[in-house]
Amino acid sequence: MALSESEPREPRGSHELHGPYASHEPYDVAVIGAGSAGLAGAVTAAELGLSVALVDSSTQVGGQFYRTPEPVLGAVRPEALHHDWAAFAGLRTRQRATSGITHLAGHHVWTVARQGDDLWAVHAVTGADGAGERPVCVRARAILIATGAYERQLPFPGWTLPGVVGAGGAQAMLKSGLVLPGRRVVVAGSGPLLLAVASSLAAAGARIPAVVEATGYLRYARHGRALATNPHKLLEAVVHGSALLRHRVPLRTRSAVTEVHGDERVEAVTVSRLDAEWRPVPGTGRRIACDALAVGHGLAPQIDLAVGLGCATRATADGASALVLDRLQETSVPGVWAAGETGGVGGAQLARTEGELAAYAVAARLGRRTPSIQSAHVARLRRRRDRMRSFADAMAQAHAPGPGWPEWLAEDTDVCRCEEVTAGTIREAVADLGARDARTVKLLTRAGMGWCQGRMCGAAVACLAAGADGEVEPPAERRPFAVPVPLGTLAGLEPGEPVEPVEPVGSPVSQEPPEKPAGPDR
Repeated sequence: MALSESEPREPRGSHELHGPYASHEPYDVAVIGAGSAGLAGAVTAAELGLSVALVDSSTQVGGQFYRTPEPVLGAVRPEALHHDWAAFAGLRTRQRATSGITHLAGHHVWTVARQGDDLWAVHAVTGADGAGERPVCVRARAILIATGAYERQLPFPGWTLPGVVGAGGAQAMLKSGLVLPGRRVVVAGSGPLLLAVASSLAAAGARIPAVVEATGYLRYARHGRALATNPHKLLEAVVHGSALLRHRVPLRTRSAVTEVHGDERVEAVTVSRLDAEWRPVPGTGRRIACDALAVGHGLAPQIDLAVGLGCATRATADGASALVLDRLQETSVPGVWAAGETGGVGGAQLARTEGELAAYAVAARLGRRTPSIQSAHVARLRRRRDRMRSFADAMAQAHAPGPGWPEWLAEDTDVCRCEEVTAGTIREAVADLGARDARTVKLLTRAGMGWCQGRMCGAAVACLAAGADGEVEPPAERRPFAVPVPLGTLAGLEPGEPVEPVEPVGSPVSQEPPEKPAGPDR
Protein backbone atom coordinates (compact mmCIF):
# COMPACT_ATOMS: atom_id res chain seq x y z
CA MET A 1 0.00 0.00 0.00
CA ALA A 2 1.68 3.18 -1.17
CA LEU A 3 1.15 6.67 0.17
CA SER A 4 -0.11 9.75 -1.61
CA GLU A 5 2.38 12.41 -2.70
CA SER A 6 -0.04 15.29 -2.10
CA GLU A 7 1.34 18.42 -0.48
CA PRO A 8 1.29 18.34 3.32
CA ARG A 9 -1.40 20.41 4.99
CA GLU A 10 -1.29 22.47 8.14
CA PRO A 11 -2.07 20.11 10.98
CA ARG A 12 -5.63 20.41 12.19
CA GLY A 13 -5.77 21.22 15.86
CA SER A 14 -2.91 23.73 15.66
CA HIS A 15 -5.15 26.61 14.49
CA GLU A 16 -6.08 29.56 16.68
CA LEU A 17 -8.92 28.89 19.06
CA HIS A 18 -11.77 31.27 19.78
CA GLY A 19 -13.41 31.10 23.19
CA PRO A 20 -14.26 27.73 24.74
CA TYR A 21 -15.28 26.21 21.39
CA ALA A 22 -13.09 25.79 18.34
CA SER A 23 -13.51 24.60 14.77
CA HIS A 24 -15.52 21.41 14.41
CA GLU A 25 -13.11 20.17 11.76
CA PRO A 26 -12.00 16.67 12.83
CA TYR A 27 -8.50 15.55 13.71
CA ASP A 28 -6.73 13.05 11.52
CA VAL A 29 -6.31 10.60 14.39
CA ALA A 30 -7.45 10.40 18.00
CA VAL A 31 -5.05 8.46 20.22
CA ILE A 32 -6.68 7.14 23.39
CA GLY A 33 -4.07 6.64 26.09
CA ALA A 34 -0.77 8.47 26.61
CA GLY A 35 1.38 5.60 27.82
CA SER A 36 4.29 4.12 25.90
CA ALA A 37 2.21 2.97 22.94
CA GLY A 38 -0.06 6.00 22.73
CA LEU A 39 2.72 8.55 23.11
CA ALA A 40 4.88 6.82 20.49
CA GLY A 41 1.92 6.65 18.12
CA ALA A 42 0.93 10.28 18.67
CA VAL A 43 4.46 11.63 18.22
CA THR A 44 5.13 9.57 15.10
CA ALA A 45 1.77 10.50 13.55
CA ALA A 46 2.38 14.21 14.18
CA GLU A 47 5.85 13.98 12.65
CA LEU A 48 4.25 12.40 9.58
CA GLY A 49 2.04 15.46 9.19
CA LEU A 50 -1.15 14.26 10.86
CA SER A 51 -3.18 16.29 13.33
CA VAL A 52 -3.44 14.32 16.56
CA ALA A 53 -5.69 14.45 19.61
CA LEU A 54 -3.96 12.63 22.45
CA VAL A 55 -6.71 11.84 24.97
CA ASP A 56 -5.77 10.51 28.40
CA SER A 57 -7.27 10.28 31.88
CA SER A 58 -4.03 11.18 33.62
CA THR A 59 -2.63 14.65 34.09
CA GLN A 60 0.77 13.64 32.70
CA VAL A 61 1.93 11.52 29.78
CA GLY A 62 3.70 8.23 30.45
CA GLY A 63 0.91 5.89 31.47
CA GLN A 64 1.32 3.38 34.27
CA PHE A 65 4.85 2.38 33.31
CA TYR A 66 6.27 5.91 33.34
CA ARG A 67 4.29 7.37 36.21
CA THR A 68 6.07 10.38 37.66
CA PRO A 69 5.61 12.27 40.92
CA GLU A 70 3.40 15.32 40.96
CA PRO A 71 5.46 18.52 40.62
CA VAL A 72 4.44 19.66 44.13
CA LEU A 73 6.43 16.76 45.60
CA GLY A 74 9.64 18.27 44.28
CA ALA A 75 11.25 15.00 43.17
CA VAL A 76 14.85 15.71 42.10
CA ARG A 77 15.52 12.52 40.10
CA PRO A 78 12.21 10.81 39.17
CA GLU A 79 14.08 8.79 36.55
CA ALA A 80 15.79 6.82 39.34
CA LEU A 81 12.55 4.87 39.84
CA HIS A 82 12.26 3.84 36.19
CA HIS A 83 13.75 1.38 33.75
CA ASP A 84 14.62 2.61 30.24
CA TRP A 85 13.90 6.23 31.11
CA ALA A 86 15.90 7.55 28.14
CA ALA A 87 13.35 6.14 25.67
CA PHE A 88 10.49 7.94 27.41
CA ALA A 89 12.46 11.16 27.73
CA GLY A 90 13.12 11.05 24.00
CA LEU A 91 9.43 10.66 23.22
CA ARG A 92 8.53 13.51 25.53
CA THR A 93 11.09 15.78 23.87
CA ARG A 94 9.69 14.95 20.44
CA GLN A 95 6.15 15.59 21.71
CA ARG A 96 7.11 19.06 22.86
CA ALA A 97 8.85 19.80 19.57
CA THR A 98 5.75 19.25 17.40
CA SER A 99 2.73 21.50 17.07
CA GLY A 100 0.51 18.77 15.67
CA ILE A 101 -0.52 17.19 18.98
CA THR A 102 -3.40 18.42 21.13
CA HIS A 103 -2.92 16.78 24.52
CA LEU A 104 -6.25 16.43 26.32
CA ALA A 105 -5.23 15.49 29.85
CA GLY A 106 -7.70 14.48 32.54
CA HIS A 107 -10.24 13.28 29.95
CA HIS A 108 -11.97 10.00 30.76
CA VAL A 109 -13.16 8.34 27.55
CA TRP A 110 -16.42 6.46 28.07
CA THR A 111 -17.26 5.41 24.52
CA VAL A 112 -16.26 5.72 20.87
CA ALA A 113 -18.93 5.88 18.16
CA ARG A 114 -18.88 5.87 14.38
CA GLN A 115 -20.32 9.03 12.83
CA GLY A 116 -19.91 8.06 9.21
CA ASP A 117 -17.81 5.98 6.86
CA ASP A 118 -14.66 7.95 7.65
CA LEU A 119 -15.43 9.72 10.91
CA TRP A 120 -15.34 8.71 14.55
CA ALA A 121 -16.47 10.46 17.73
CA VAL A 122 -14.57 9.95 20.97
CA HIS A 123 -16.83 10.81 23.90
CA ALA A 124 -15.15 11.74 27.18
CA VAL A 125 -15.88 13.55 30.39
CA THR A 126 -13.41 15.96 31.96
CA GLY A 127 -13.43 17.29 35.49
CA ALA A 128 -14.64 13.92 36.82
CA ASP A 129 -12.14 14.17 39.70
CA GLY A 130 -13.96 17.14 41.18
CA ALA A 131 -16.70 19.66 40.49
CA GLY A 132 -17.40 20.98 37.03
CA GLU A 133 -17.77 17.79 34.98
CA ARG A 134 -18.39 18.54 31.34
CA PRO A 135 -18.80 16.33 28.28
CA VAL A 136 -16.23 16.46 25.51
CA CYS A 137 -16.41 15.07 21.98
CA VAL A 138 -13.33 14.66 19.81
CA ARG A 139 -13.95 13.84 16.16
CA ALA A 140 -11.27 12.06 14.15
CA ARG A 141 -10.80 10.19 10.88
CA ALA A 142 -8.95 7.33 12.59
CA ILE A 143 -8.69 5.90 16.10
CA LEU A 144 -5.64 4.45 17.84
CA ILE A 145 -6.54 2.62 21.06
CA ALA A 146 -3.63 2.41 23.50
CA THR A 147 -5.41 1.95 26.81
CA GLY A 148 -2.88 -0.43 28.36
CA ALA A 149 -3.77 -3.08 30.91
CA TYR A 150 -4.85 -3.56 34.51
CA GLU A 151 -3.73 -6.01 37.15
CA ARG A 152 -5.27 -9.43 37.40
CA GLN A 153 -6.03 -10.52 40.94
CA LEU A 154 -6.76 -14.03 42.20
CA PRO A 155 -8.45 -13.92 45.63
CA PHE A 156 -7.42 -15.78 48.77
CA PRO A 157 -8.47 -15.59 52.43
CA GLY A 158 -7.63 -12.18 53.87
CA TRP A 159 -6.96 -10.38 50.59
CA THR A 160 -9.39 -7.59 51.52
CA LEU A 161 -7.44 -6.56 54.64
CA PRO A 162 -5.90 -3.07 54.67
CA GLY A 163 -2.27 -3.38 53.65
CA VAL A 164 -2.94 -5.72 50.72
CA VAL A 165 -2.27 -3.81 47.48
CA GLY A 166 -1.69 -4.75 43.87
CA ALA A 167 1.92 -5.30 42.88
CA GLY A 168 1.59 -2.67 40.18
CA GLY A 169 -0.32 -0.50 42.63
CA ALA A 170 2.62 -0.60 45.06
CA GLN A 171 4.93 0.50 42.29
CA ALA A 172 2.51 3.27 41.29
CA MET A 173 2.42 4.52 44.89
CA LEU A 174 6.18 4.77 44.86
CA LYS A 175 6.52 6.35 41.43
CA SER A 176 3.73 8.91 41.71
CA GLY A 177 3.53 9.56 45.44
CA LEU A 178 7.03 8.62 46.68
CA VAL A 179 5.43 6.48 49.39
CA LEU A 180 5.75 2.82 50.35
CA PRO A 181 2.79 0.51 51.12
CA GLY A 182 4.59 -0.60 54.29
CA ARG A 183 7.96 -1.04 55.93
CA ARG A 184 8.06 -4.84 55.57
CA VAL A 185 6.45 -5.86 52.27
CA VAL A 186 6.01 -9.35 50.85
CA VAL A 187 5.78 -9.31 47.03
CA ALA A 188 3.78 -12.21 45.60
CA GLY A 189 1.86 -13.50 42.59
CA SER A 190 3.19 -14.38 39.18
CA GLY A 191 4.92 -12.67 36.29
CA PRO A 192 8.08 -10.63 35.65
CA LEU A 193 6.50 -7.52 37.18
CA LEU A 194 7.18 -8.98 40.63
CA LEU A 195 10.96 -8.68 40.23
CA ALA A 196 10.72 -5.07 39.12
CA VAL A 197 8.38 -4.19 41.99
CA ALA A 198 10.52 -5.90 44.61
CA SER A 199 13.74 -4.30 43.42
CA SER A 200 12.24 -0.80 43.32
CA LEU A 201 10.64 -1.15 46.78
CA ALA A 202 13.91 -2.45 48.23
CA ALA A 203 15.86 0.40 46.64
CA ALA A 204 13.42 2.86 48.23
CA GLY A 205 14.06 1.48 51.70
CA ALA A 206 11.42 -1.22 52.22
CA ARG A 207 12.35 -4.56 53.73
CA ILE A 208 11.27 -7.42 51.43
CA PRO A 209 11.03 -10.69 53.43
CA ALA A 210 10.33 -12.67 50.24
CA VAL A 211 9.36 -12.56 46.60
CA VAL A 212 6.84 -15.36 46.10
CA GLU A 213 6.41 -16.53 42.48
CA ALA A 214 3.72 -19.11 41.71
CA THR A 215 5.49 -20.54 38.66
CA GLY A 216 9.07 -21.57 38.00
CA TYR A 217 11.33 -19.57 35.69
CA LEU A 218 12.53 -22.81 34.09
CA ARG A 219 9.37 -22.70 31.98
CA TYR A 220 11.12 -20.10 29.81
CA ALA A 221 13.55 -22.81 28.70
CA ARG A 222 10.78 -24.19 26.48
CA HIS A 223 10.99 -21.01 24.41
CA GLY A 224 14.67 -20.89 23.52
CA ARG A 225 14.16 -19.05 20.24
CA ALA A 226 12.14 -16.27 21.87
CA LEU A 227 14.84 -15.87 24.53
CA ALA A 228 17.66 -15.85 21.99
CA THR A 229 16.05 -13.16 19.85
CA ASN A 230 15.24 -10.90 22.82
CA PRO A 231 18.51 -10.59 24.78
CA HIS A 232 17.35 -7.30 26.34
CA LYS A 233 14.77 -9.26 28.33
CA LEU A 234 17.50 -11.45 29.80
CA LEU A 235 19.43 -8.31 30.65
CA GLU A 236 16.40 -6.89 32.49
CA ALA A 237 16.10 -10.10 34.49
CA VAL A 238 19.80 -9.91 35.41
CA VAL A 239 19.42 -6.29 36.54
CA HIS A 240 16.45 -7.04 38.77
CA GLY A 241 17.96 -10.29 40.04
CA SER A 242 21.17 -8.50 40.98
CA ALA A 243 19.18 -5.89 42.88
CA LEU A 244 17.43 -8.62 44.88
CA LEU A 245 20.76 -10.25 45.70
CA ARG A 246 22.21 -6.92 46.75
CA HIS A 247 19.32 -6.32 49.14
CA ARG A 248 19.32 -9.98 50.28
CA VAL A 249 15.75 -10.62 49.15
CA PRO A 250 14.90 -14.34 49.00
CA LEU A 251 13.01 -15.66 45.97
CA ARG A 252 10.53 -18.50 46.49
CA THR A 253 9.25 -20.09 43.26
CA ARG A 254 6.33 -22.49 42.82
CA SER A 255 4.77 -20.93 45.91
CA ALA A 256 1.90 -18.58 46.69
CA VAL A 257 0.43 -16.50 49.47
CA THR A 258 -2.63 -18.56 50.39
CA GLU A 259 -3.78 -16.59 53.43
CA VAL A 260 -3.31 -13.16 55.01
CA HIS A 261 -3.45 -12.71 58.79
CA GLY A 262 -4.31 -9.65 60.84
CA ASP A 263 -7.08 -7.85 62.69
CA GLU A 264 -7.05 -4.22 61.56
CA ARG A 265 -4.45 -4.65 58.81
CA VAL A 266 -1.87 -7.11 57.50
CA GLU A 267 0.32 -8.65 60.20
CA ALA A 268 1.56 -11.80 58.44
CA VAL A 269 0.98 -14.06 55.43
CA THR A 270 1.02 -17.81 54.91
CA VAL A 271 3.14 -18.95 51.97
CA SER A 272 2.49 -22.47 50.67
CA ARG A 273 4.23 -24.60 48.10
CA LEU A 274 2.20 -25.30 44.93
CA ASP A 275 2.03 -28.37 42.76
CA ALA A 276 2.08 -28.19 38.96
CA GLU A 277 -1.63 -27.28 38.91
CA TRP A 278 -1.20 -24.47 41.48
CA ARG A 279 -2.85 -26.50 44.26
CA PRO A 280 -1.38 -25.88 47.73
CA VAL A 281 0.75 -28.80 48.93
CA PRO A 282 -0.55 -29.87 52.38
CA GLY A 283 1.79 -29.20 55.27
CA THR A 284 4.01 -26.71 53.44
CA GLY A 285 2.50 -23.50 54.78
CA ARG A 286 4.99 -21.09 56.32
CA ARG A 287 4.05 -17.90 58.15
CA ILE A 288 5.99 -14.72 57.30
CA ALA A 289 5.61 -11.54 59.34
CA CYS A 290 4.97 -8.36 57.33
CA ASP A 291 2.87 -5.21 57.39
CA ALA A 292 1.99 -5.11 53.69
CA LEU A 293 1.49 -7.47 50.77
CA ALA A 294 1.97 -6.42 47.15
CA VAL A 295 0.32 -9.09 45.01
CA GLY A 296 -0.60 -9.52 41.37
CA HIS A 297 -1.01 -12.43 38.96
CA GLY A 298 -0.12 -10.76 35.71
CA LEU A 299 -1.92 -8.14 33.65
CA ALA A 300 -5.11 -8.20 31.59
CA PRO A 301 -5.48 -6.02 28.46
CA GLN A 302 -7.90 -3.12 28.90
CA ILE A 303 -10.03 -3.49 25.78
CA ASP A 304 -13.44 -2.19 26.87
CA LEU A 305 -13.58 0.59 24.26
CA ALA A 306 -12.49 -1.69 21.43
CA VAL A 307 -14.91 -4.46 22.37
CA GLY A 308 -17.69 -1.89 22.51
CA LEU A 309 -16.89 -1.07 18.88
CA GLY A 310 -17.16 -4.74 17.92
CA CYS A 311 -13.43 -5.43 17.55
CA ALA A 312 -12.59 -9.13 17.47
CA THR A 313 -10.71 -10.63 20.41
CA ARG A 314 -8.57 -13.68 21.03
CA ALA A 315 -7.78 -15.71 24.12
CA THR A 316 -4.19 -15.31 25.31
CA ALA A 317 -2.06 -18.12 26.68
CA ASP A 318 -2.60 -16.93 30.23
CA GLY A 319 -6.40 -16.86 30.00
CA ALA A 320 -7.01 -13.18 29.28
CA SER A 321 -8.61 -11.56 26.22
CA ALA A 322 -6.66 -9.42 23.75
CA LEU A 323 -7.52 -7.74 20.46
CA VAL A 324 -7.01 -9.45 17.12
CA LEU A 325 -4.64 -7.23 15.10
CA ASP A 326 -3.31 -7.43 11.56
CA ARG A 327 0.31 -6.97 10.49
CA LEU A 328 -0.06 -3.19 10.70
CA GLN A 329 -1.88 -3.08 14.08
CA GLU A 330 -5.38 -2.54 12.65
CA THR A 331 -8.27 -4.20 14.46
CA SER A 332 -11.06 -6.10 12.76
CA VAL A 333 -12.99 -2.80 12.56
CA PRO A 334 -11.58 -0.72 9.66
CA GLY A 335 -10.28 2.65 10.79
CA VAL A 336 -9.51 1.49 14.33
CA TRP A 337 -5.95 0.59 15.26
CA ALA A 338 -4.54 -0.60 18.58
CA ALA A 339 -1.08 -0.79 20.11
CA GLY A 340 0.58 -1.90 23.31
CA GLU A 341 -0.99 -4.15 25.92
CA THR A 342 -4.39 -4.16 24.19
CA GLY A 343 -2.98 -6.71 21.77
CA GLY A 344 -1.39 -8.77 24.53
CA VAL A 345 0.87 -7.81 27.42
CA GLY A 346 4.47 -7.40 26.26
CA GLY A 347 6.14 -4.44 27.95
CA ALA A 348 7.02 -0.83 27.17
CA GLN A 349 9.50 -1.47 24.37
CA LEU A 350 7.03 -3.55 22.40
CA ALA A 351 4.33 -0.95 23.06
CA ARG A 352 6.48 1.84 21.61
CA THR A 353 7.22 -0.21 18.51
CA GLU A 354 3.56 -1.02 17.93
CA GLY A 355 2.52 2.60 18.47
CA GLU A 356 5.00 3.80 15.86
CA LEU A 357 3.97 1.09 13.41
CA ALA A 358 0.29 1.96 13.84
CA ALA A 359 1.05 5.63 13.15
CA TYR A 360 2.65 4.75 9.82
CA ALA A 361 -0.37 2.64 8.92
CA VAL A 362 -2.79 5.45 9.77
CA ALA A 363 -0.73 7.91 7.72
CA ALA A 364 -0.84 5.52 4.78
CA ARG A 365 -4.60 5.10 5.03
CA LEU A 366 -5.12 8.87 5.12
CA GLY A 367 -2.79 9.42 2.16
CA ARG A 368 -0.15 11.63 3.69
CA ARG A 369 3.31 12.23 2.31
CA THR A 370 5.43 9.58 4.01
CA PRO A 371 7.59 6.74 2.73
CA SER A 372 5.77 3.72 1.36
CA ILE A 373 4.21 1.50 3.99
CA GLN A 374 6.48 -1.20 2.59
CA SER A 375 9.55 0.95 3.32
CA ALA A 376 12.63 -0.46 4.96
CA HIS A 377 11.87 1.35 8.21
CA VAL A 378 8.37 -0.05 8.48
CA ALA A 379 9.66 -3.50 7.62
CA ARG A 380 12.16 -3.18 10.47
CA LEU A 381 9.38 -2.13 12.81
CA ARG A 382 7.36 -5.19 11.87
CA ARG A 383 10.30 -7.54 12.40
CA ARG A 384 11.03 -5.94 15.78
CA ARG A 385 7.37 -6.18 16.74
CA ASP A 386 7.16 -9.85 15.74
CA ARG A 387 10.34 -10.69 17.65
CA MET A 388 9.16 -9.05 20.86
CA ARG A 389 5.64 -10.38 20.46
CA SER A 390 7.06 -13.93 20.40
CA PHE A 391 8.63 -13.29 23.80
CA ALA A 392 5.36 -11.84 25.09
CA ASP A 393 3.58 -15.04 24.08
CA ALA A 394 6.25 -17.13 25.80
CA MET A 395 5.88 -15.00 28.94
CA ALA A 396 2.11 -15.51 28.95
CA GLN A 397 2.54 -19.28 28.71
CA ALA A 398 5.19 -19.37 31.42
CA HIS A 399 3.05 -17.49 33.95
CA ALA A 400 -0.42 -18.76 33.09
CA PRO A 401 -2.43 -19.47 36.26
CA GLY A 402 -2.89 -23.16 36.98
CA PRO A 403 -6.40 -24.62 37.25
CA GLY A 404 -5.95 -25.61 40.89
CA TRP A 405 -5.70 -22.13 42.40
CA PRO A 406 -9.40 -22.02 43.53
CA GLU A 407 -8.39 -24.47 46.26
CA TRP A 408 -6.83 -21.47 48.03
CA LEU A 409 -10.35 -20.21 48.71
CA ALA A 410 -12.40 -20.79 51.84
CA GLU A 411 -16.19 -20.72 51.50
CA ASP A 412 -16.39 -17.30 53.16
CA THR A 413 -13.61 -15.71 51.05
CA ASP A 414 -14.90 -12.65 49.22
CA VAL A 415 -14.34 -13.04 45.48
CA CYS A 416 -16.25 -9.95 44.37
CA ARG A 417 -15.12 -7.26 46.78
CA CYS A 418 -17.51 -4.57 45.56
CA GLU A 419 -20.65 -6.65 46.14
CA GLU A 420 -19.17 -8.89 48.87
CA VAL A 421 -19.96 -12.12 47.00
CA THR A 422 -18.16 -15.09 48.54
CA ALA A 423 -16.63 -18.15 46.93
CA GLY A 424 -19.30 -20.28 48.60
CA THR A 425 -22.09 -18.23 47.01
CA ILE A 426 -20.54 -18.59 43.55
CA ARG A 427 -19.99 -22.31 44.01
CA GLU A 428 -23.62 -22.68 45.07
CA ALA A 429 -24.73 -20.87 41.90
CA VAL A 430 -22.69 -23.35 39.85
CA ALA A 431 -23.55 -26.55 41.73
CA ASP A 432 -27.19 -25.91 42.65
CA LEU A 433 -28.47 -23.28 40.21
CA GLY A 434 -26.81 -24.47 37.01
CA ALA A 435 -24.53 -21.50 36.27
CA ARG A 436 -21.83 -22.38 33.74
CA ASP A 437 -20.35 -19.03 32.80
CA ALA A 438 -19.43 -15.71 34.38
CA ARG A 439 -22.47 -13.91 32.97
CA THR A 440 -24.93 -16.35 34.56
CA VAL A 441 -23.08 -16.19 37.87
CA LYS A 442 -23.30 -12.41 37.67
CA LEU A 443 -27.06 -12.51 37.16
CA LEU A 444 -27.55 -14.93 40.05
CA THR A 445 -25.13 -13.45 42.59
CA ARG A 446 -24.30 -9.86 41.52
CA ALA A 447 -20.61 -10.79 41.24
CA GLY A 448 -19.08 -8.19 38.94
CA MET A 449 -21.88 -5.62 39.26
CA GLY A 450 -19.97 -3.28 41.55
CA TRP A 451 -17.85 -0.19 40.98
CA CYS A 452 -15.02 -2.00 39.17
CA GLN A 453 -17.48 -3.77 36.84
CA GLY A 454 -15.69 -7.10 37.17
CA ARG A 455 -12.19 -5.88 36.47
CA MET A 456 -11.00 -7.15 39.86
CA CYS A 457 -13.05 -10.32 40.12
CA GLY A 458 -13.86 -11.20 36.50
CA ALA A 459 -11.06 -13.73 36.01
CA ALA A 460 -11.76 -15.43 39.33
CA VAL A 461 -15.52 -15.63 38.72
CA ALA A 462 -14.94 -17.11 35.25
CA CYS A 463 -12.68 -19.82 36.71
CA LEU A 464 -15.14 -20.71 39.45
CA ALA A 465 -18.02 -20.75 36.98
CA ALA A 466 -16.18 -23.19 34.72
CA GLY A 467 -15.73 -25.71 37.51
CA ALA A 468 -12.84 -28.09 37.96
CA ASP A 469 -13.07 -29.70 34.53
CA GLY A 470 -14.64 -26.94 32.46
CA GLU A 471 -12.97 -24.71 29.90
CA VAL A 472 -12.51 -21.19 31.22
CA GLU A 473 -14.03 -18.52 29.01
CA PRO A 474 -12.60 -15.01 29.48
CA PRO A 475 -15.35 -12.82 30.95
CA ALA A 476 -17.36 -10.74 28.48
CA GLU A 477 -16.27 -7.10 28.55
CA ARG A 478 -18.73 -5.42 26.19
CA ARG A 479 -20.60 -2.63 27.93
CA PRO A 480 -21.96 0.75 26.85
CA PHE A 481 -19.72 2.72 29.22
CA ALA A 482 -16.01 2.02 29.53
CA VAL A 483 -15.79 4.19 32.66
CA PRO A 484 -18.39 5.54 35.11
CA VAL A 485 -20.15 8.61 33.74
CA PRO A 486 -21.90 11.20 35.96
CA LEU A 487 -25.66 11.07 35.51
CA GLY A 488 -25.70 14.84 35.21
CA THR A 489 -23.49 14.57 32.14
CA LEU A 490 -25.81 12.07 30.49
CA ALA A 491 -28.90 14.05 31.43
CA GLY A 492 -27.49 17.14 29.76
CA LEU A 493 -26.90 15.50 26.38
CA GLU A 494 -28.85 16.81 23.42
CA PRO A 495 -30.94 14.27 21.45
CA GLY A 496 -29.11 13.14 18.34
CA GLU A 497 -25.84 14.84 19.29
CA PRO A 498 -24.40 13.45 22.54
CA VAL A 499 -21.94 16.25 23.28
CA GLU A 500 -20.61 19.45 21.79
CA PRO A 501 -17.19 18.96 20.12
CA VAL A 502 -14.64 21.10 21.90
CA GLU A 503 -10.93 21.72 21.87
CA PRO A 504 -8.77 23.04 24.67
CA VAL A 505 -8.66 26.70 25.51
CA GLY A 506 -5.18 28.17 25.06
CA SER A 507 -2.25 26.18 23.71
CA PRO A 508 -3.23 23.45 21.25
CA VAL A 509 -0.24 21.36 22.32
CA SER A 510 -1.26 20.56 25.87
CA GLN A 511 -4.52 21.00 27.75
CA GLU A 512 -4.41 20.42 31.47
CA PRO A 513 -7.60 19.38 33.30
CA PRO A 514 -9.62 22.01 35.16
CA GLU A 515 -8.24 23.06 38.51
CA LYS A 516 -9.86 21.10 41.31
CA PRO A 517 -11.86 23.15 43.81
CA ALA A 518 -10.80 23.45 47.40
CA GLY A 519 -12.11 20.86 49.78
CA PRO A 520 -12.03 17.08 50.04
CA ASP A 521 -12.27 14.83 47.02
CA ARG A 522 -15.53 13.08 46.41
